[in-house]
Amino acid sequence: MMKLFCLLLLLLANSIAAVPLENSGREEQPILPSQALSTGPSPTEAKSRFAMLDDVRLLANGLLQLGQSLREFVHKTKAQINDIFQKLNIFDQSFYQLSVVTSEIKEEEEELKKTTNFLKANNEEIRNLSLEINSKINSILQERTQLQSKVGSLEERLKGLSQSIVPADQLSEITTLKEVIEAQEKTITNLLKAVKEQHDQLDHQKVKIKNLEEKLSYDSFQDTVDKPVDSDAAAPNMFEYLMGNSTGLDTNDLPIDCSELFKKGEANSGIYVIKPNRSEPFNAYCEMGSDGGSTVIQQRIDGSVDFDQTWEKYEKGFGELEKDFWLGLKKIHSLAQQGAYILHIDLEDWKEEKHWAEYRFSLDGPSKDYTLHVSHFSGDLPDAMANSTDMRFSTKDRNNDNHRNSSCTRNNTGGWWFNGCGETNLNGRYLWLRTKGRSVRRKGIYWRPGTGPSYSLKMTKITMRPALTAESVN
Repeated sequence: MMKLFCLLLLLLANSIAAVPLENSGREEQPILPSQALSTGPSPTEAKSRFAMLDDVRLLANGLLQLGQSLREFVHKTKAQINDIFQKLNIFDQSFYQLSVVTSEIKEEEEELKKTTNFLKANNEEIRNLSLEINSKINSILQERTQLQSKVGSLEERLKGLSQSIVPADQLSEITTLKEVIEAQEKTITNLLKAVKEQHDQLDHQKVKIKNLEEKLSYDSFQDTVDKPVDSDAAAPNMFEYLMGNSTGLDTNDLPIDCSELFKKGEANSGIYVIKPNRSEPFNAYCEMGSDGGSTVIQQRIDGSVDFDQTWEKYEKGFGELEKDFWLGLKKIHSLAQQGAYILHIDLEDWKEEKHWAEYRFSLDGPSKDYTLHVSHFSGDLPDAMANSTDMRFSTKDRNNDNHRNSSCTRNNTGGWWFNGCGETNLNGRYLWLRTKGRSVRRKGIYWRPGTGPSYSLKMTKITMRPALTAESVN
């Protein structure tokens, strides 16, 4: 359009140059009387074939104004088109991000559907097993009633024979019946305990299935996208270091760990601010007992926190300090480097049987990927962490396992001191049922010594306390 405008101006300039000016370049000739009396037009008075100069100038001004208006319109149009292109690019990026999030949500829905189907199948199996156990209990109760009636009749016979000597065969029969009754009562007690456990698991499973179904039916896309952002924004606050005077206390008066807090007279368990040597203050959960205080560095209670986190999360810490949490490798290292410490582990399996284990331990710093060293094992469990000593910490985004190509390493979840097909992982996926599949158990929380049975765990807690002088010498 600018080229057309320039062409019009060029043509206009040429036309102006071709217009003859009136009386321009010639002298005015006097009019003779004979010429005045002549009625015919003279050749010079013929009508000019060119436009008047004023008209041409007016036209030129109009064209100039039109050209300026067209030029401004072109610039405005270009700016609007560029703005439209930018908005289209932003829209394309937003649409692509929404597509990615939508695909992730669809994959999560498929996984939840599979989990729901699996839980429903297990629910049906447990219900059938519960019915079978109830029928067996009823039959055992009937047998018990019959045995009690037999014992009653024998007691009547014994009363009648109180004056005479009881025959040896009757004494043997009575003794046998008593042993049978005792065995039956013990069996009934075990069965009742097993039924109670099955009912508890069934109730927990029903709640889990209900939660999964509600999550599947929740189809609000915006809430699904915004929920993890809100939870992530609020969760890390308790695991931040308390810089400067944010505690409102003199940092020199803060205890170096929970055991020192106990020595200062604090007897209640809870969240306190501690400051190990060469570290900023931070929040920690202190467990106070009758003989001292321990700093809790890990706890699994109800599976409310996902422990399959990144290296950054395991360094910093995550979860809720009064429920499921991991204190953070940096903080654990700052505690461990103050001296000799005891690592105490409390476990509870799905039979509600509690176990414990203790180690002398030390932890290297970030330059060595927090290498673990354990020794001097004690407890009522087989030693399952001997295979983890001198191992670097590994997560899903940083594999420091010696057996990097091991299939066992790829199947594990959570962060731990893995060594190939390791014998323990207390930061695995929380499984609400005692699973039968070996590959599924491998992803969960387990304590599996090399030659002993595997323990699928319901609760774990890891604490650390300073070693006593005698323990340090040993």
